[in-house]
Amino acid sequence: MSPAHDPAAEAALLRRDADHFFHQEGSSPCLSALRSVSGLWLETVDGRRLMDLHGNTVHHLGHAHPRLVAALKAQLDALPFCPRRYTNETAVRLAESLTARWPGGAARALFATGGSDAIEIALKLARIATGRHETLSFEGSYHGHGFGAFGLSRAEPDARLGPHLPGRHHVTGYWDTPAGGAERALEGMRAAFADSREGIAAVVAEPIRSSCHVPPDWFWPEVRALCDRHGTLLVFDEIPSGLGKTGRFFAFEHVGAVPDAVVLGKALGGGMLPIAAVIADARLDIAPELSIGHYTHEKNPLTTRAALTTLELIDELGLVARAAEIGARALAAMDDLAARNPAVAGGRGLGAHLALVMAGDDASAQGRAAEVARTCLDFGVSTTSKRDGIGFSLPLIVTDDEIVEALARLERAVTAVTAR
Repeated sequence: MSPAHDPAAEAALLRRDADHFFHQEGSSPCLSALRSVSGLWLETVDGRRLMDLHGNTVHHLGHAHPRLVAALKAQLDALPFCPRRYTNETAVRLAESLTARWPGGAARALFATGGSDAIEIALKLARIATGRHETLSFEGSYHGHGFGAFGLSRAEPDARLGPHLPGRHHVTGYWDTPAGGAERALEGMRAAFADSREGIAAVVAEPIRSSCHVPPDWFWPEVRALCDRHGTLLVFDEIPSGLGKTGRFFAFEHVGAVPDAVVLGKALGGGMLPIAAVIADARLDIAPELSIGHYTHEKNPLTTRAALTTLELIDELGLVARAAEIGARALAAMDDLAARNPAVAGGRGLGAHLALVMAGDDASAQGRAAEVARTCLDFGVSTTSKRDGIGFSLPLIVTDDEIVEALARLERAVTAVTAR
């Protein structure tokens, strides 16, 4: 039985948090405080239980999966750390497991403690392989908060941060407008290649947007061909969408193009420990004298155990296929809701990487989506708005009954907002 509700205790903890952490968007001050997590569920300090439809996209296995907890406890007893210049069985097995899944021939891997750092590794590989430094990415995307990674996301950063890396080209995303966005994006990419003075080292992008926008089938094959013509590497950021979330192990398996490198993160640590990985064509292994991914916890046996166990559970429990089932069920329910509520346009995404899309012009849909996401808390649901949609990111271990309950709560939140 959960402890008695204590709103005062939660308020006090939130005040302490606000007093001692730097304040930043979406982090501190905090929305609430947690005392436990399990499966799909969050429990706050004041005793409320929330269905987690966000999870920072780490909860493929749900929260606190018992197999993963047990594996980490055993690893702590066996080998808790491995200094650089040494290796260990767990790290090597993880590299073997990830590179074996690569569909593009022989591959190699490097590990980091977060997706932003892994993006930086991919940028270094592209610079080394091409002898260039310029990049091409989509305006309004997100690839992390290092100065290299964050510079991929926005052409014009906040002036207080100063300049990011030079040689950045940005084009509008294929998701930017409902009609013709992909055509405009490809046209912009062609222009960027033509305008580049020294040549572009890498195109860096999410194959399926974190806001759950799926590009048309022809788009990424065209970009792949464009990269090949210019000797440019194609780097896919699958930090939020990989590891089976879309119904295939790699999200790029949906889009008809194999990249030169892919970056995984977030859920790779099973929602418990921070680890990210770059998997890339083995032909890029050409600079052994450089420190490309020189991290203290590069081959940490504890973080790599979390990732290896996560992969084992994804395989053993058939979670890639389960993600496809979740998507089919949830998208059908979202379309049914759209037929009954004119404020809803339907569902968007693949597998368990989903959003419920609001109807209306871009500004009104975005405003309503944000309002619904806030209102979801009143109905015991934790989620976020994704542009014009409400995030519906489910763990792959979710039960059918939990899917039904989550959809029902989401519908009640939508009804509450649209009835105002």
